[in-house]
This record gives sequence, structure tokens and C-alpha cells, in this order.
Amino acid sequence: MATLNVILHEPEIPANTGNIGRTCVATGTRLHLIEPLGFRLNDKTLKRAGMDYWEHLDVTRYDDWDDFLERNPDAKIYYATTKGKHVYSDVTYEPDCFLMFGKESGGIPEEILVRHPDNCIRIPMIGDTRSLNLSNSVAIVLYEALRQNHFDHMRLEGELHHLHW
Repeated sequence: MATLNVILHEPEIPANTGNIGRTCVATGTRLHLIEPLGFRLNDKTLKRAGMDYWEHLDVTRYDDWDDFLERNPDAKIYYATTKGKHVYSDVTYEPDCFLMFGKESGGIPEEILVRHPDNCIRIPMIGDTRSLNLSNSVAIVLYEALRQNHFDHMRLEGELHHLHW
């Protein structure tokens, strides 16, 4: 069964983290927050975006990147970056992998990316678009990983057989 993980490295905007938390609850995905955060976890904007789902979120906080690595030594991580050489949909995601996203203003630090060039993924964009919104990027990549794992732990309510045409 797929137990995917989303890592947010030093997120800055509480509404983005709230939306990502809500997506994680809806998909049974674990959220990992690497400090420093650009907000407090009791921020009203965070709670509003995550709504009443936040209390159901499987979330772990880390002091820094080294703390994350110490506590997850065998983590298979895919690094979402505009510098990635692989398109996110061309990668095969393991059922327990980690999808990492950087802070809104600067992405994942270069010193992390250069150590893992083969695991750097990107979402294709046209022209001079700098990047997509963080919560949208997480949803795009996460749902591809879930699709590849056949949504094996998710209820598929509302399927066509429930509809009467």
C-alpha cells in the first residue's frame, strides 16, 4: 500500500502549507516540515487554508535538513525543481517515496540539489514562467505518484457506476 510523503523545506506562506496539508489529509500522505518556517503553525491563514482537516494531518517537524536526514536515513527522495532534468511524469515513484519542495522564494537549496541530480524532477512550463504556486506543484506531482501506485489506499467514490445518465 502506498504511503507517500511530502517534504516542505522552509515553507514561507502559511496559506500554501495549509492547502498542502489539506491535500495530504485527502490523500493519506504524510507531511514533513523542515524549519525554519515562515510562519507559526497556529497562524490563522494556515488554519483557514487547511480548514478543519489540520487536526487529522500526519505531520512531522524537523529542526533543519540534517535533522530530517538523521530521522529518515533511507528515504528515497525526489526533488521538485525548475532545474530538474526529468519531467515529473517520467519518473517511477515507489509507494513510500518522499516528494520534496522548496520554499516559495527560492526553491530547494542548490547544495542539496547538486548532490542528487538524478532525482531532480520538474513540471514543464512555457516560456519565462519562473514557477507554479507551491500548493499546485505539490498536487500535480503527488497525484502522479498516487496514480502510479493505483490510488491503492484511496476510496474511489463517485465513480461512473454511481451516476445515472
